[in-house]
Amino acid sequence: MELHPQPFEVLLLRALEEFERKDAIFDLPRKKFWQPDPALDLSCTFRGEPAATPAGPAAGPQSQLIQNIVLSYLAGGRVVELKTVQVDDRLEIPRPCIDARHVGYNVEWSQELRVEDALEEYVAAWMFLRILRETGAIEETPGSEQVLFDMSVGYDLAGIRTRKVTDFVRTMLDASEVIDRLRGRLRGPLARFADLDYEPRVAAGITLSTFHGCPADEIEAICAYLLEDLGVHTLIKLNPTLLGYEAVEDLVRSQLGYEHVRLDKGAFEHDLAWEEMEGIVGRLEGKAQAKGLTLGVKFTNTLVVENTDTFFPDDKMMYLSGAPLHVISTTLAARFREQFADRYAISFSAGVDRKNFSELVAGDLAPITTCTDLLRAGGYGRMTGYLRELEGRMRKLGVSNRGDYVLAARGQGAALAGDVLGEELGALVKAHLEGEGPKDVRALLAEHGASERYGELVTVAGSKNLSAYAGEVAQDPRYAFPKNSKAPRKIGSDLTLFDCISCDKCIPVCPNDANFFVTTRPVNQAWERVVVEGPGKVAISDADEPYTVEQKHQIANYADFCNECGNCDVFCPESGGPYIVKPRFFGNEGSYREAPNHDGFFLEHVPPGGARLRGRIEGVEHTLVRIPGAPDRFEDDGVAVELDVETGKVLGARPFFRAKPGHELLTWRYLAMRTLLEGLLEAGATNPVGAAHAASDPRGPLSEVS
Repeated sequence: MELHPQPFEVLLLRALEEFERKDAIFDLPRKKFWQPDPALDLSCTFRGEPAATPAGPAAGPQSQLIQNIVLSYLAGGRVVELKTVQVDDRLEIPRPCIDARHVGYNVEWSQELRVEDALEEYVAAWMFLRILRETGAIEETPGSEQVLFDMSVGYDLAGIRTRKVTDFVRTMLDASEVIDRLRGRLRGPLARFADLDYEPRVAAGITLSTFHGCPADEIEAICAYLLEDLGVHTLIKLNPTLLGYEAVEDLVRSQLGYEHVRLDKGAFEHDLAWEEMEGIVGRLEGKAQAKGLTLGVKFTNTLVVENTDTFFPDDKMMYLSGAPLHVISTTLAARFREQFADRYAISFSAGVDRKNFSELVAGDLAPITTCTDLLRAGGYGRMTGYLRELEGRMRKLGVSNRGDYVLAARGQGAALAGDVLGEELGALVKAHLEGEGPKDVRALLAEHGASERYGELVTVAGSKNLSAYAGEVAQDPRYAFPKNSKAPRKIGSDLTLFDCISCDKCIPVCPNDANFFVTTRPVNQAWERVVVEGPGKVAISDADEPYTVEQKHQIANYADFCNECGNCDVFCPESGGPYIVKPRFFGNEGSYREAPNHDGFFLEHVPPGGARLRGRIEGVEHTLVRIPGAPDRFEDDGVAVELDVETGKVLGARPFFRAKPGHELLTWRYLAMRTLLEGLLEAGATNPVGAAHAASDPRGPLSEVS
């Protein structure tokens, strides 16, 4: 399946109506939004710029579509690592491509959009966040809106130097033309947002992603090009192989107990070695300083391992993330910090979750981004828990900003104050941190004319905290195999088109918000068989059993957003996969025709004020037309019937001239499509299908007339 992003004005219409009617945006309820505490300052500095929190989505499935980025922001993400773009943007990615049953594996490794489409998504998302702030839908305090986008490009110098990728980077540095073009799409009720001030610099930095085995001189040449030719802050995403084969083998298989994981020894032989990394950052440091830019590293990329499972049947290798990667990456980050102190920025992403996020903040890492954890039950809303946990710890310690939290979290600020600040000033800070009541070391040092020493103390304390934490994680049962070996429970029943246990787990675990629900009326009605007997003749007979839809709450899938990653199938307690079995809706006939082997539907307008639902059920094409005040019309390729809207009984039937005797139309399919149509129309623009339908209405809010 190819992704088909929705125009950002359509997503805006949906977000505004959904918030008004359901108190949610993109299926995330307001109670899951991050609501900043005005008494606490969680902000960090990244690339010399402030971000309201150090949290955000890692470059991956949570950062490629507008709704991904908006959901991450709503949950408190303020550093958004945009999904990697590369010159080869017509990849065929295996399906399924994500396995988060235990730790985390994937076989997808780049953007699923054309580069120009990814550019528009990122710029539109940037504007979307500005609009949400204007509406007041998000509770904010001064500074809590500060968000940074970080680009990710790959995978070799030749590709990055192409006009396609270079133009992408330069446009992200100044997106004025794209912003002005998108302003023109803000009409009707959205016109009030057309003249907002949109910052044209969408992103100022890049995290470089390279293939496993990329030569050291190639990595260095790419970074030099990014710094000197494109003028962007540059971080190098390092591979976990940097720790060495024996060390990783010992950690993963021996200490953590993942004996089934088979490392790819060749990856360790061809990937960057520690000594090569030291040389690269040392030589690039001067280039960055000459340009006034940040040079840093990111720990880490995923770990390539052999595919010993059947989840990805066609791949010899897969990429490991989650709990074991957290241990490897923390070890590497601590080693790097011990060697280089604060010479280089350190970004972190590996197995981040609510329980370890605060430990990483205490290690003075920023940003701290996440992916695998957001693929689990609760989805994006899990990130809100990271920040609430951090805020709770800060209140308990009596600190009000992130730097003081670093100093107080493990007591290192008090222990190191004398060594860093000198005896007299150190004694004051130590007494302050160990005393009762609120702590504000930054203000204390300012009172004594030593504001510039604050960052030094935080860095040293953070390094000690990180080193201590890295020494603990390999012994922590949370990261070992026994705690990460149980797959989500299946209950033994199979999904059908309608009715399931309605747990809604499939909705938040979809990174693209492709799964949604509609409210329908229960159905318990007789249905009929309409059989062609000959030219102009049909026979109508009652079926033995009524057609039933028991529940009001029904799951559906918006196929244009669905990349068939398989994650909703993993977490659904029933078997079959919501993205496969549940009603699939396409944005238009074009995307519908791209999937001829899938059942599914698309909704169209029919004047005056009517609707047409077209689609496949069990591989058979059907069309349902509803005009207010008239019987419903339903047809397949052989018979057209008119039916009573309420009873579903056939009022009249006419075979087409091409219909062969024996052709059969089953009106339970009408009842199914009627149920879906009514549910969608009742829901209005609070889901992706309804929003697209409203936006395409010739008399609707985005029409030229309005």
